[in-house]
Amino acid sequence: MKIAHRTAALLCSFAVAAGVALPGASAHAEGKKDLPEVAVIGTGGTIAGVSTNRVSFQDYRAGQLAISKMVDELRPEVDGVADVTTEQFGNKGSSGYTIADYRRLTASVDAALKKSDAVVVTTGTDTMEEFAYWLDLTVRSDKPVVLTGSMRPWTVIGTDAPANLYNAIKLAASRKTKCYGTVLMLNDQIQAAREVRKTNALRMDTFESGPSGELGVIDQDNIRLNRAPARVQKCGKAGWRTPFDLDRITGKGTETEPLPKVEIAYSYQDAGGEALKAFADAGAEGIVTAGTGAGGISPAMSTARTEAVKKGVTFASTTRTGSGAVYGSSGTTGVIGAEDLSPQKARLLLLLSLAATDDEKQIREWFATLGTAQFSAR
Repeated sequence: MKIAHRTAALLCSFAVAAGVALPGASAHAEGKKDLPEVAVIGTGGTIAGVSTNRVSFQDYRAGQLAISKMVDELRPEVDGVADVTTEQFGNKGSSGYTIADYRRLTASVDAALKKSDAVVVTTGTDTMEEFAYWLDLTVRSDKPVVLTGSMRPWTVIGTDAPANLYNAIKLAASRKTKCYGTVLMLNDQIQAAREVRKTNALRMDTFESGPSGELGVIDQDNIRLNRAPARVQKCGKAGWRTPFDLDRITGKGTETEPLPKVEIAYSYQDAGGEALKAFADAGAEGIVTAGTGAGGISPAMSTARTEAVKKGVTFASTTRTGSGAVYGSSGTTGVIGAEDLSPQKARLLLLLSLAATDDEKQIREWFATLGTAQFSAR
């Protein structure tokens, strides 16, 4: 089969050089035009990693391969599902990116969606859930956005990298996740940006969505979706878009005036309040507490939080347990219950909310609706 592909490619090259049209060549070109256009934006990560040898599953250098090279290695198979273009946004580990980088990534995705039917973004998996939720909150096109990566570098035996990239392109090209917002595709599983979390440092089935469960799966030629994010109910309506239009958040997010500083503080037995005080003194406009149980924090942290609220700091309360919810916060001024958002995702929602408004009532509403969107019977 490989020999046949190479022979066909050589014949095509000779024909083009000689100005001769091969039988079926125009038909292939016409068929190519009918394929959905998918832009693949590379940011690096393990998926673009180069290993020390073919069995060094953990010993590798992330962010080494160009996204164009990776896509080219999937041809001709990928050419059968989409007309693919590539863009190299960056090439490093996911934790190496800043919020300013995130803002530029949104601009790149927005620009690509104006010309393409869907976008795939490759990232490292360490903070992939944050990449995903950021894009879910800031990309205002309802076209599919699919994130993928891998737990093993491209160059080891048994790598999941090529299959994940191919399936992500296949999912994007299907356009089945229109109005879903941003989704993840790894390990044949499709997950919603809001719920997905990395649960294991090494295993390939690391991404899960807790009690909500996966959105669906890809089984070779079958893309099966079993559920959808609640926002699909507003598909085609202005209300589908989130309020976080980065082009309209003027004067913030620039190099001279960054987006609001929001930090996370972890609670534990007899935790001190020094971290909260230090964050507030350093100019944090918001702080997320990862509390015990249903959001509990130590007495010392509680005292420090009260003092920080007096200075104008807004808090979001989450749980460190990994599941369950923190509700309401009893209407305490300056403290907002983030329900079942993870601390890292509550941070992104709080950051964008503070960038858009100083109105605590509005921020509470966004956490209660956008942050915890639910299906309505209407």
